[in-house]
Amino acid sequence: MSERFQALLVEHEAAFTVAVKQVSMEDLPPGDVLIRVSYSSVNYKDGLAGTPDGKVVKSYPFIPGIDLAGHVVSSADERFHEGQPVLATGYGIGVSHYGGFSEYARIPAEWAVPLPEGLSLREAMIYGTAGFTAALSIQRLEENGMSPEKGRVLVTGATGGVGGSAIAMLSALGYQVAASSGKAAETDYLKSIGASEVIHRDAIYSGGSIKPMDKQLWQAAVDPVGGSSLAAVLSHIAYGGSVAASGLTGGTAVPTTVLPFILRGVNLLGIDSVLCPADIREKLWKRMGTDLKPAVLEQLVDREITLNELPQALTDILKSQTRGRVLVRIS
Repeated sequence: MSERFQALLVEHEAAFTVAVKQVSMEDLPPGDVLIRVSYSSVNYKDGLAGTPDGKVVKSYPFIPGIDLAGHVVSSADERFHEGQPVLATGYGIGVSHYGGFSEYARIPAEWAVPLPEGLSLREAMIYGTAGFTAALSIQRLEENGMSPEKGRVLVTGATGGVGGSAIAMLSALGYQVAASSGKAAETDYLKSIGASEVIHRDAIYSGGSIKPMDKQLWQAAVDPVGGSSLAAVLSHIAYGGSVAASGLTGGTAVPTTVLPFILRGVNLLGIDSVLCPADIREKLWKRMGTDLKPAVLEQLVDREITLNELPQALTDILKSQTRGRVLVRIS
């Protein structure tokens, strides 16, 4: 095993830099499990980690990448053994703990998930945090009464990682999915991954404004956007329906009222994929290899890149110049 290896290193000394460099095993933080990383993926949070004012990374130098999948090199925890395929997302990975944009990663055993049957390492990273967030959203919505026979489900931010994954998963489960996007040119793509209809995001706003309650259009919604979009979505949810909220690309302020909640019994479900308990995490990843796994999973991949191509990809995701998932082949 090489003592030195490649990783994407973010540094902020005399100047802010993002570049692939040689690092050593001694540079890695403490942990129970050492992993030879095969794949990672690019997420919005990774893009923020690659900017000086992204408010994600607290100390430098740093290796970003909130997702990783690979094989165990060594483990101090008896639950894992050499050669075992594993994946890891969430917790402090790529935020406060060196992440997956590296040929090797060392993490606490509690953060590692055995690769479930039905998934390859590559497929696990097509999902990544985005896919896991979509799956968690769907599970929470199902627990609150969502079912295919109750009507349409809305997915906002449809060309993003969470949105695309949610569309494909919901379609695989038999739901009629309305995909909301500001990118009219992506209509064919969204229908190819399972959307039964595509609506422009502006169409959610009635007359350009948000009413406290509007026409009941959808039984449920997956919303990774937040902000005014979430407020508009809440106004259109049918009686007793639910919205799974997981993102803030549209802002953190939600200009709504209590009316959808107290007059229609609408449920607003917060989705946290970062600190999701390990038992729920493992069960959900197993579902992602079985009933939640769409036949069109590969179509979610925008492109596959190498470590050296990462700096540009981090810029692209912040500018909304990607669709679906950007897969990173590490080794």
